[in-house]
Amino acid sequence: MSRLPLEGVRIADFGWILAVPQATAWLAVMGAEVIKIESKQRLDLIRLLGQRSGHPLDIDGSCYFNSLNFGKKSVTLNLSHPKGVELAKALILRSDIVTENFTVGNMNKWGLGYEDLSKIKPDLIMLSGTPLGQFGSESQCVGWGPHTQAYAGMCHLTGYPDGPPSGLGGNWPDFMIGVVMSYAIMSALHYRRRTGKGQYIDLAMAEVVMSMLPEGFADYNMNGNDRGRRGNSDDVMVPHNVYRCAGNDQWAAIAVNSESEWQALCQIVGHPEWLSDARFHDRASRKAHETALDELVATWTSQRSPIEVMHTLQAAGVAATPVYNTEALCNDPQFQHRGYTVSLDHPVTGTIPVAGIPGLYGAVPKEALHYTSAPRLGQHNDEILSGLLGLSSTEIARLQEEQAIS
Repeated sequence: MSRLPLEGVRIADFGWILAVPQATAWLAVMGAEVIKIESKQRLDLIRLLGQRSGHPLDIDGSCYFNSLNFGKKSVTLNLSHPKGVELAKALILRSDIVTENFTVGNMNKWGLGYEDLSKIKPDLIMLSGTPLGQFGSESQCVGWGPHTQAYAGMCHLTGYPDGPPSGLGGNWPDFMIGVVMSYAIMSALHYRRRTGKGQYIDLAMAEVVMSMLPEGFADYNMNGNDRGRRGNSDDVMVPHNVYRCAGNDQWAAIAVNSESEWQALCQIVGHPEWLSDARFHDRASRKAHETALDELVATWTSQRSPIEVMHTLQAAGVAATPVYNTEALCNDPQFQHRGYTVSLDHPVTGTIPVAGIPGLYGAVPKEALHYTSAPRLGQHNDEILSGLLGLSSTEIARLQEEQAIS
């Protein structure tokens, strides 16, 4: 069996909700042993969301939780109890990486901040994720993905010219941030393997979102130009929009980048006369008459399904794709061919598809990746407390009675 890249790496994962759990799930798939530290006293909120319709509330039955925490182990430690904190610290001493996304100051309050931990484990890698970072005048601000994208300026740039600011999907920042977190941790591991030194990763969610908006920030900083909201319009490409198709709320995205693509589009839609229309003579002319051109293109797309639009235009070398909802995306043949979703058998929810890691690796067969169902709350208490930390059954029972393990 192929050795996975992160085998032998252990992560003490204090993360909850979305961003950190996604990052550590990706690392678990690549072989890391991820131990999720949670507690009945302060449940990961996502365990209460995405419950199965028609079933009673079950903290192990959240499809959201189970799709973001696969490949992990769960141990229940009550961090409001001093002995619970001691156990957490003992677990960290046996780990390579610590991850957390609590409100700023919580880990320090428990004596689990990087300054404290690095004194007893100098090669420790620690990642903290918060909306605005750990330091500075605004570090105490708390929020979720929608707040973060608004603060970073995304909402100012997203929407139609005559409309209000708009978010780009409530949880979009969390998932992008989770991706960045996973790469930041792997970079820190690479650095430690070369130097023997650990490091602290202070990851501000807003900075990640800002990095997704390069044109807006560059244009403002270099030219003093506030781009504002432009809908689906592009600076250069035209046509460039989302067009209504046949059916209920069906749409296709089309992007034309070159003169050859423009010529192909005119032929395919059956309007070669557009090539001699003064309004569309060149890119600048088409840009000046973009609204009229969009209406003409929409007349053609409205008579066809998004799939037909995609295949017809792609065959002619024009970029086009359906605008999918979740169900249609999962049923897309290319999406399925890539094997992006993985079916995992969970003892409570049954077999459910989860979004796996998107990459395929020549040196790591897909069947070797470490996909296991998300853990039930405290499922691995005995394995971690007895096997890893060396506690006796008597000690465990006493700590459970004291609710340090809870």
